[in-house]
Amino acid sequence: MDYYNNNAASLFQRYESLPPDKVHEPWLHLLPKKSGIACDIGAGSGRDARWLAAQGWDVIAVEPAAALRELAVQQSASALSDSQPSGSITWLDDSLPELKQLRALDQRFNLILMSAVWMHMPAPDQQRAIRIVSDLLAPGGLLVITLRHGPDEQGRFHPAAADDVTALAQDRALINKLRTRTKDVVRADIEWDTLVFQMPDDGTGSLPLLRHIIVNDNKSASYKLGLLRVLIRIAEGAPGMVTKRTDDWVEIPFGLVGLYWIKTYLPLIFRHNLLQAPKADHVNQKGYGWAKKPHFYGLQDVSPYDLRVGATFDTAIAQRLTGAIGDACANIRDMPAKHITYPGQNRQVFECATRSFRHKDSSWQITKDSLQQFGTFRIPAALWQTMSQYACWLEPAILNEWVKLMQSWRAEYNLNVYNNVFQWIDADRDTSRVRNRVQQLQHRGASLHCVWTEKTLSNQRYAIDHCFPWSRWLNNDLWNLMPTTEQANSAKGDKLPSAVLMQHSQKLILEWWRQAYVDDNSLQQQFFVEAQSALPLLDDNTTTLAPVFHAMLHQRARLKANQQLAEWGYLSRT
Repeated sequence: MDYYNNNAASLFQRYESLPPDKVHEPWLHLLPKKSGIACDIGAGSGRDARWLAAQGWDVIAVEPAAALRELAVQQSASALSDSQPSGSITWLDDSLPELKQLRALDQRFNLILMSAVWMHMPAPDQQRAIRIVSDLLAPGGLLVITLRHGPDEQGRFHPAAADDVTALAQDRALINKLRTRTKDVVRADIEWDTLVFQMPDDGTGSLPLLRHIIVNDNKSASYKLGLLRVLIRIAEGAPGMVTKRTDDWVEIPFGLVGLYWIKTYLPLIFRHNLLQAPKADHVNQKGYGWAKKPHFYGLQDVSPYDLRVGATFDTAIAQRLTGAIGDACANIRDMPAKHITYPGQNRQVFECATRSFRHKDSSWQITKDSLQQFGTFRIPAALWQTMSQYACWLEPAILNEWVKLMQSWRAEYNLNVYNNVFQWIDADRDTSRVRNRVQQLQHRGASLHCVWTEKTLSNQRYAIDHCFPWSRWLNNDLWNLMPTTEQANSAKGDKLPSAVLMQHSQKLILEWWRQAYVDDNSLQQQFFVEAQSALPLLDDNTTTLAPVFHAMLHQRARLKANQQLAEWGYLSRT
């Protein structure tokens, strides 16, 4: 890595001197006509990432050399300012073979480009890298690898044969679409092998497995469906709560699973009186192994919206809530988690371990650390990624089966009643907290600006905008609420801000966060706790704003790819 940092300027100029369409000519006929989301691993100067973005691709550009990446980011920002691309580039500091940060995004790619990077890994790392990279491919996605052959004066490269790479790819069920050798564009003594592989389908079996659990698996209660819904909600809305990630597993706090379980069942039982097991007795508070007195049945006056990460409870409610979470975790371990198995096997899909936890006489806050006190819950990494990517498609299938199950026990309501009760109450659409904060700042004489148009906001006429639209992603976190003009808010509607607009609004967004939250001790902790829960790549020690914005860019790309959201505002100044 030192070579690339120490020679960043000269390497940048060399890379930029080569036209990307010429460098990648051998495989261009395989480039999909319809753009999607791409990953350029070892992005160097960003030349190829900019080339793909200009063709409409949303690109995650991965580059571990800090000096080279800094030059590339500057060039990308300049290119975005000088033209109007239809795609975007988001940069990431990460490296092969582990790609820890990239995997934390829980994204799959239609194209992964590994140009002139494979040779930097020794053979054991190459084997691990193909496993990890293949798991990042979307169904039908292309993996492009180029291998350098020729003099190596600096001793920077390891042996890399096309036959070996092809064998590794075939072990991962990838289809070889192209194998060719060409001369270097400039250097006569250098040749390149170009290998292109394709993922033929989902590749992991995760979607068929989920379908089997949802549709075919025997169910004596709604618990299997409930657990799947809980995990999908966590995977989509709280990626920052992952505590550990390996090649095979993703680990989350068991307390988080128990918390979401309670959020799921509270309204069904207390508000709508809907049976979740055929012999349940709501009047006498019996029939559910996880609902005990005084724990769960002591939460009748608690709203699911109150049970959000960052919320703090007094001693009385804390004891009931932590008791209910512990009861839920024990029952999940012994019931749905135990009985959700692979088809035709007795092997459990999920692994979990509870820890005994009794809350003391004090207040209690919902955080990643406090939820870890209940134990750990492990989900297969491929399954977690599928849950995250296809959440908006999987949840309706789960709810459809859930309604059928409930109707089989007590068919006294029409479908509208059943369907209406499943609105996820993670939050009501509420901007009052942030509106009050704006009014406080204006009363003190602070000058506030629309984050999208830079216009100064009047004391009376302004709007609070969900940066990532509420109708597509239910999130009321402080970091997601922005002050804007009424005109900008109306024009944006339910669209996603474009990557270009986000970049150009960075200073305004950071300044808003500083004024509203960081400079106010009463909101600072809540701001960072919420961001750490909902956004990828942030750790528990994040206390500065730049990483939050960077994580927000990755979440923006994730939402666009997963839900195909329309974008708004290439340098729009309404």
